[in-house]
Parts: sequence; C-alpha cells; structure tokens
Amino acid sequence: MAWASIDDGVTGDSVWLDRSWDGGATWEGLLGKASIPGTWTGTRTLMYNITDPRNHRRGLVRACGDAAGVGCTNWVYPTVCDTLCDGTSAGQAAGDDQPVPSTTLYGRTIRLHVDQQNSMAWASIDTGGAGDEIWLDRSWDGGSTWPDGSSLGRTSTPSGATGTRTAMYATRDPRGLLYGGAVRACGREASHNEGSCTAWVRPAPTRARAAADALMSSYDPYNGWWPSSWWNSAATLTALVDFARTTGTHDYDWAIARTFDQNKGAFAAGVRSSDAIEGDFISRAIDDSGWWAIAWIDAYDYTGDSRYLNEAVTIANYVQQYWDTGTCGGGVWWDRERTYKNAVTNGQYLWLTTALHQRIPGDTVWLQRARTSAAWYRSSGMINSSGLVNDGLTSACANNGSTVWSYNQGLAIGGFTELWKSTGDGSLLTTARTLADAAISSPALTVGGVLTESCDVGSASCDDNQKQFKGIFLRNLADLATATGAGTYRSYVQNQADTLWARDRTALNALGERWAGTSPNQTDWRTQASALGALTAAAG
Repeated sequence: MAWASIDDGVTGDSVWLDRSWDGGATWEGLLGKASIPGTWTGTRTLMYNITDPRNHRRGLVRACGDAAGVGCTNWVYPTVCDTLCDGTSAGQAAGDDQPVPSTTLYGRTIRLHVDQQNSMAWASIDTGGAGDEIWLDRSWDGGSTWPDGSSLGRTSTPSGATGTRTAMYATRDPRGLLYGGAVRACGREASHNEGSCTAWVRPAPTRARAAADALMSSYDPYNGWWPSSWWNSAATLTALVDFARTTGTHDYDWAIARTFDQNKGAFAAGVRSSDAIEGDFISRAIDDSGWWAIAWIDAYDYTGDSRYLNEAVTIANYVQQYWDTGTCGGGVWWDRERTYKNAVTNGQYLWLTTALHQRIPGDTVWLQRARTSAAWYRSSGMINSSGLVNDGLTSACANNGSTVWSYNQGLAIGGFTELWKSTGDGSLLTTARTLADAAISSPALTVGGVLTESCDVGSASCDDNQKQFKGIFLRNLADLATATGAGTYRSYVQNQADTLWARDRTALNALGERWAGTSPNQTDWRTQASALGALTAAAG
C-alpha cells in the first residue's frame, strides 16, 4: 500500500497519488486528493494498493502535490527484485538454459535465456549487424498481456559486432505477490520495422516450485481461495503446504494465513459453494468439511500455530455427529440429509481421527474412534475382492460397484497407514499395502505405469472434482512409502512425477489432467494442484 503527504504548506495546497499499470506510460491520477485545511500546514491521502495480484497487474505509484505549481516524486518500485534484481548483468547468471526454440528474422537468431536457479531471464540476438535490437517482454498472466513489461532491456548491436544481449530480468515479484511471470525474447533487424519473438516461457528452478508458481497465479489473494471451488481449494491448500514443508520454500506462507482469515466466517449459498458455508469451514456436505480439516491439520504441522489444530478439531467434531451405527452398523454419512455412506467421507474420517489422536497429548477418545472406524471400513464391503475401493454402499449396505477413484484408494491407504503407526497393529499395515498393491497393478487405476482415472481415457473428460483426485492418492501413497521404506511404492511415486513432467507440461509449466499427456487433456488450477501433489511426493 502507498499514500502521499505534503508538509510545510499553506491552506489549499493539495497532495495526491498517481498509479500506473503500464510502467508509467499512463496513470490513474489524483487518487485520494486532499487539501490542507485552515490552520494546518500539511495533510495526507488515504492508502492505495500498489499491485493487483488477483488481476496479474504490477503497479507503480508516485506522490504529487500542488503548491502554486505541480511537482511529483519519482515512480516507486520500477525495478522488480527477487533473488536478483532487474538489470543484473547476464554474466552473473547461475546457468544458461534455452527452454524454447529460437526464432529467426532476416538471418538473425533471437534466443531466450533462463537462469533457472534464480528465475531470471535475458535475450540475445546473433548473426546480425549494427543497429539490430533485442529486448524481453514480461507478462504476469501467462502471456495474455504485458503492459508494464514491454521492451525490457532494449539494446542495439554496437558497430562492428554481430550480436548483443540484454541484462537479466526477474520473473517473480514477491513484494507484489506476483509469481510465475512469463517472458519471451523479441528482436528487430536494423533496417526493418517488424520484429519476431520466441514463445513465452516460465522458468522452472525445480519441478515443484515451477508447479507451485504456476498454481499461485490462480490464487485470489483478496478472498483467499482458488475461485471457484470450495473443497478443491482445501485440497489445493494442502498441496501447497506439503510443497512448503517438503522443499523448505516459504514464499507462500502468507497464503496459508490469508486463506484461514478470509474464509473462517459464514457465506451465503453461491458465494463459496452452492451450499451455504456456516462458519468454521462447515457446510451440509460432510466431505467438503473434512477436506478443510485435513488442510488445517497440515497447516498446523507446518506452522505450529494452534489455531489451525483447534479449527480441525471443531470440524472433526461436526463430522463426528454424522457417524451413525443405525445404518450399515456404522460409518459417516456423506451429507447432512443422510442419503449416502461412501468411501471419501469415511476415508477422511479414519485419517482425521487418527491424526487428531497423534497431535492431542493424552488422547484416548479420537484413538478409539479411529479404531472403530478402521474396523467398520474393512468390514463395510467398500473394498472389493480385487483390493480396490468402490465409491460407496447401496441403501442395502452392499458395495455399490461404482467407479474406483484414486482419491478414495489414497485416503484409505493414508488412514490405515497412520493408524498402524499409532498402534503397531500389523493388520492395518497389511490392509494399507493391499490397497496400494491393487492400485499400482490394476488397470482400473494404472495404465502403462501411469496413474489414470476412468475419465482420463479415450475421449472422456474429468469434471472439476475428478481433476484433483490423483494428487491426493500420491500424497497418501508417498506416506506409505516413507513409513515402510518400500522401494516399489517409492518408484511408483517417482515415475508419476517423471512422466507428468516429461509428457504433461507446457512451456508455462501448466500441468494437465492426463499425466501420460494424451489428448484431449484439460488444464486448470485443479489439475495443477494435483500434479503439484505428485511432484512434492516425489521430492519428499
């Protein structure tokens, strides 16, 4: 935020802010204009945002005043700084990758260079002559617009030379909460007006950070979520926390608190979800509430902030109200209307009850609930004869034979694994292994060694819920791999990360639904979060 002030003045002198979204070429003027009142010698404006990360705009501001003549300060923050700052010599680069093909123009070769380690970029032009020009464009919205990043570092080939290069420019602006900036190299031959540019690219300092940077370009920092999916935002926050905890990257710690603070209250139906959110992340959808409890346990583990654990307990107590032995002998209902007992809600419940026991000193209540949940889950019939988890139970309390989804399999693996760690009961680990072995060997979930949903094949497409299932599975399988040291599970996790990075990534580090890279493929922040979960699991 920024504001302007004027001092040592007289009545009627005024002060205001100008704000520019295109590097100072044009601006919104007279923001907060205030005049010095009688008997005062100064005044100030209100505060205004400098940057607009939700709309991917990087702003500049200056203070201006009128005291028998107008004067302005320089524009503030014209230079972007991350690890290094705009204008750093390319000679200081830690590496020189050329992630997209060069382009040619009248025999000149225009190249984009990236220092992946520091997320910096520069451009070069070769095989030309004096007067040829080279520059970078920088975009904060994946190449859709670049109003404040046009012609960065524009320089001409000097007399007697055949080429030149720009200085380096940053692709991340932590101060402005802008990450995952895209760049391209552009050039012009001296005697012609037209130019040519390479494709846009985002740097990839590591696989996981590249995925996280691209993911955060979809985060709404004002409302503190990924619009417009309520439970998906909870699962995405979990993926982000896992990334931070695993890699030691603290760039997005602010988003954890922001998500909590902006969403803890109540929202009418249609604002965050088709259901009303009643406060404490609770709604009529029991599984939606459960995803938020999982997210806040993860946030507690990462930050140590007890408010997150307290929130998870509040949500878990709500879920507990829907454990019902009167139908099917137990299990948690999927919704407040008590219409369905299914795998997702009960997989969450097993994991949550165990997780709370592990984190609450001296607990016996949650442990007993976890034991009861595990016993009911194994006897419920949801695990079929092939070791795969079908979606739920019929009204007659039999396996309904509905689709085997990876996230149901993963939640069960994670829940049984955690309870085994808490109790030492070997039968729980046996169940977790049976579920894992079935998932990685059955064509219902693994095709050609790649984790595959039923909506990933042929001409099918996955809905917004299904787009995020695979990352949840990988998170829980990785926990089993770590707990057991089993090389088979670890190799499977690594293969998913290797495959999606090689086959399912664009130059902007967008990662799609189909990790094998087949078409038709879908790409949005939900698929990005799922892939981030896989990349983080492999990095752990």
